[in-house]
Amino acid sequence: MFLQNEGCRKMTTQYKSNTMTDLEKNIQALREKKAVVEKGGGEAAIEKQEAMGKLTARKRILSLLDPDSFHEYDMFVKHDGRDFGMDKKDFPGDGVVTGTGTIFGAPVCIYAQDFTVAGGSLGLQHARKITKIMDHALKMKCPIIGINDSGGARIQEGVQALAGYGEIFYRNTIASGVIPQISLILGPCAGGAVYSPALTDFVFVVENISKMFITGPNVIKTVLGEDISMEDLGGARVHAEITGNAHFYATSEQECFDQIKRLVSFIPWNNTTKAKSIEPQDPSTKLNIGGIIPADPKLPYDVRDIIQCLVDDSDFLEVQELWAANMVIGFGRMDGETVGFVANQPMVLAGVLDCDSSDKAARFIRFCDSFNIPIITLEDMPGYLPGVDQEHAGVIRHGAKVLYAYSEATVPKITVILRKAYGGGYIAMNSRHLGADFTFAWPTAEIAVMGPEGAANIIFRKEIMEAEDQDVMRQQKVKEYIEKFANPYVAASKGFIDSVIEPKETRSLLLHALKLSVLKEEYRPAKKHGLPPF
Repeated sequence: MFLQNEGCRKMTTQYKSNTMTDLEKNIQALREKKAVVEKGGGEAAIEKQEAMGKLTARKRILSLLDPDSFHEYDMFVKHDGRDFGMDKKDFPGDGVVTGTGTIFGAPVCIYAQDFTVAGGSLGLQHARKITKIMDHALKMKCPIIGINDSGGARIQEGVQALAGYGEIFYRNTIASGVIPQISLILGPCAGGAVYSPALTDFVFVVENISKMFITGPNVIKTVLGEDISMEDLGGARVHAEITGNAHFYATSEQECFDQIKRLVSFIPWNNTTKAKSIEPQDPSTKLNIGGIIPADPKLPYDVRDIIQCLVDDSDFLEVQELWAANMVIGFGRMDGETVGFVANQPMVLAGVLDCDSSDKAARFIRFCDSFNIPIITLEDMPGYLPGVDQEHAGVIRHGAKVLYAYSEATVPKITVILRKAYGGGYIAMNSRHLGADFTFAWPTAEIAVMGPEGAANIIFRKEIMEAEDQDVMRQQKVKEYIEKFANPYVAASKGFIDSVIEPKETRSLLLHALKLSVLKEEYRPAKKHGLPPF
């Protein structure tokens, strides 16, 4: 009996040993399969990618996310193309890496196109991997980050590739205003592929790496006979400075990743929350807010100096710094809480509103409103930019976008008029008439229908024309107009300005207004959606 039991024990031990061996074999096979996928297009393709100063898809993800936080999904997805020899080709991961991870401990969903695999071309399964992680982000209410590096649609798959793009665009639209969407252009992004980044909230580009256009240089050469390089047509600088398609410009991929980390520290993870609070700090003591604006109202100054006097630790993250520089937008913190700033920049075109600056401000205002970020407006501008070019470019429609965005916004809205506030510009820059919750003005504010010189020439035209010394009479009438109208007190007497304040009081009054607005509720008529002047 003892011998029988002993034999059974030996057989059981042998069975367990065999079972463990089978498991180990399966684990080894899994690791080998993963290793093949992780090599992407192979060593030669990786070397070529790195020779262009570009990281591989997985290295990009690992550089951006917190250490050891990335979890990859759908590694073994395969394309289903069967034509043009596609049935004999294997594309590891189908040319895109998807998964989840964290930035500063908070969850994000992410995908990165792998240019080493079939040039990162997009087929249906490639697109389905992307839409799956986008759906996951929307369901989990966390940001989605897309790294674009692709030669475009996979031609061999035909209309299936186009279907894939359409499914991505649809999700970009559904997710808009619900979760932050961030796009990195770290390689070519051509044709239909450009529309996904255009539908997202923030686009990052890198010098000499990013290329974005609808039709490339070869098509333009064939159709129009024009020679232009990829860089001059759709390079990083072009989109950061000329087209406004990019929000942040970097000189290296690592700088780009650092910019993204800084951005996400300012914004909330979805539209049901607020941005994370941090320990409040005072602005730098080196700055003197009362000494920034020149005594001569015709002289410019940098409005960013004033913003730095207002925000915690004088830390301001400017958005679209290189495009439409007559308008400054960006994020700062006050008492540890994120706020959005919209400010006219007197250093550029006297801070006027034009087509581009209107678009820039309006889109930023709508982002802040979507994600519960209070808006502080600093106003110093002589109105809308006059000229045939602006009129023909549609400044009426573009300018109306600012009116619409401010009027539509229900987050706390606070305005400080620093100096000039003339004509339609006064109304557009978050005036009381568009629903501003608090409106303050410095003693230097000039609130009027138009500038003193122009107004005096119209109102006192007869007196000036009949005067012996027209220049002296004109100066007298300009001074008279300034005393009567070009000041903050007329508007204050009508209740259009809540308070005329000293510059040194600005931060404390803004902090008070923000605290008072914390539980603000504002109601709108029931409707499906409005019709902004696109």
